[in-house]
Amino acid sequence: MGIDWNRRTCARKGHVTYAPDDPRLRVRLHARTALGEVWRCLRCGDFVLGEPHGSGPAADAPLVPRGKVLRDLFILRCLAVERAVRGVFVVLVAVAVWRFSNSENAVRRLFDEYLDVFRPVFRHFHYDLDHSPVVGSVQRAFGYRHSTLLLLVAALLLAYALIELVEAVGLWYAKRWAEYLTVVATAAFLPLEIYELGERVSWVKIATLVVNILAVLYIALAKRLFGLRGGRRAYDAERHSASLLEVARSAGEPG
Repeated sequence: MGIDWNRRTCARKGHVTYAPDDPRLRVRLHARTALGEVWRCLRCGDFVLGEPHGSGPAADAPLVPRGKVLRDLFILRCLAVERAVRGVFVVLVAVAVWRFSNSENAVRRLFDEYLDVFRPVFRHFHYDLDHSPVVGSVQRAFGYRHSTLLLLVAALLLAYALIELVEAVGLWYAKRWAEYLTVVATAAFLPLEIYELGERVSWVKIATLVVNILAVLYIALAKRLFGLRGGRRAYDAERHSASLLEVARSAGEPG
């Protein structure tokens, strides 16, 4: 049995009712009962006892996300949480590099200690950290001058963390620019993942690559980015067609 995203959201956030001025729409959203007037929720379609939350022209009614739009929003927020966690982790790593940057040996020891901790875990998933191009690049960075290490490693880590955190905030609020940023940023790292896979094949690398490719395709296609599937105009039309007011209006129009 599938998830009823409309009722699930109403259970958490409450119903949304509206009284349109158009009598043809009003009669489809309103009823009288022994307990009083009831208005149909614009999200889940259930009739709710009490006064409507708003009234006026149908064009001024709130565009309440429903069905597939709510499902997409849930997926975007899951991605937002993942981006936020990753961003905070990278910030902590950058702070560690900054804190210990006065001693290249201290940074090297810190990196090696973490490498020793995670090596058995990654080995369990058939990932050899000792032969990872990324790990090798970090280790080579320890041979750079102090200023280079500080500016190159710490600054790049902070920049990467900032991108992740900006993505997280934008995705949480379903901003279209954040969807573009996520697709572009994720796609930009795909060549690195493919390069890593070419160095040494493991199921974890394959799964990560597949998940990221699917994420890029899903967001780009579902949100109709870059003009795909009709672009922004088709996306807005889809949202309006799912609106309960639009459904009621279409039902009231003569065939």
